[in-house]
Amino acid sequence: MPLGLIALALGGFGIGLTEFVIAGLLSSVADDMDVSVPTAGYLISGYALAVVVGALALTPIVNRWEPKRALQVLMVLFTVGNIASALAPGYAALLGGRVLAALAHGAFFGIGSVLAASLVAPEKKAGAISIMFGGLTMANVLGVPLGTFIGQQWGWRATFAVISVVGVIALAGITALVPAAAADAPRPRLRSELAAFSNRQVWYSLGMTVLVFGGMFGAFMYIEPLLTRVTGFDEGAVPWLLVLFGVGLFVGNLLGGRWADRALTRTLVTLTLSLGVVLVAFALLTDSKVASVALLMAMGFFGFGTVPGLQMRVLDHASAAPTMASSANIAAFNVGNFLGVWISGLAITAGFGWGSPLWVGSVFAFLGLAVLGLAVRSERATRRTPAPELATARA
Repeated sequence: MPLGLIALALGGFGIGLTEFVIAGLLSSVADDMDVSVPTAGYLISGYALAVVVGALALTPIVNRWEPKRALQVLMVLFTVGNIASALAPGYAALLGGRVLAALAHGAFFGIGSVLAASLVAPEKKAGAISIMFGGLTMANVLGVPLGTFIGQQWGWRATFAVISVVGVIALAGITALVPAAAADAPRPRLRSELAAFSNRQVWYSLGMTVLVFGGMFGAFMYIEPLLTRVTGFDEGAVPWLLVLFGVGLFVGNLLGGRWADRALTRTLVTLTLSLGVVLVAFALLTDSKVASVALLMAMGFFGFGTVPGLQMRVLDHASAAPTMASSANIAAFNVGNFLGVWISGLAITAGFGWGSPLWVGSVFAFLGLAVLGLAVRSERATRRTPAPELATARA
């Protein structure tokens, strides 16, 4: 395995830790900042929107640079944002720090995904992308539970201080392990990058990403109050429950990448359908501790198992302009994150209960499956009258 993939995964670990650790600290932050839990949830949705802005606005700028340099600059921005979060005197300042860190997110994964795919043979691209996104899964397996524990013991500010240190370590890893591009390597032109969005399949793929990821994380980001206020777990059990969720993420991401390399469409159909079924079952069984533990792991497995395939599908259908399309897909992940968290928060505020985000998530997942069906149907119809931009696309 190329050492550069380890460095990219390390950067993904730091970014994933920033995005997801707030789920385990939501009640603590809400109490400390004297806001409601749904209002504290805007720290999640605000981050997600900032990722969208960064992915679409920052990527065209840094994409002109040598990839390694771009990743270094983005990791510095990420670290500064987390330092600002740790020192935030109030809710608005905390939101601002998270927004600053989030601006680096989309461009980092957009550039990093293309770089990861370039480091391996063509038939192993989805697997390489899954290794990079493995940093996100490890953030959930180890980082989020540890960050939650640190926040419970020493306050949520200590968690963001630790994340800042992780950012510095990730920057060092990128500097040491990511190969620099050749000096004469061509830089992508913005016009050719934007041309990728003329492909209908790219838009189908982005829509699938919004819905599938929104389904999982719209449910997950309110999991802490659900587990403690409905299922009946003690607060001290939450970090360990998040470890189990993270194990599901890790295994799902790893296997999802391998399966997607073999049969992309079939893998996405199976995993998305399974995610919707799991969320429905979880919503019906929130009173059972045993069922909740099993379904929490399954939610992570099937939800994150789709990530390599969703990213690979965009790259397949935008092969002439991979970086911008890849960054747009990262933006789509976070549009889904925002919509899922926002709608789930509205459901809670409307009095539908702490289990309502699971129902919201299931609806998102089944809608994502429907969009995938439309995409496959459109692709088959196009193959009967081949278009130049789809000549190299795969199912």
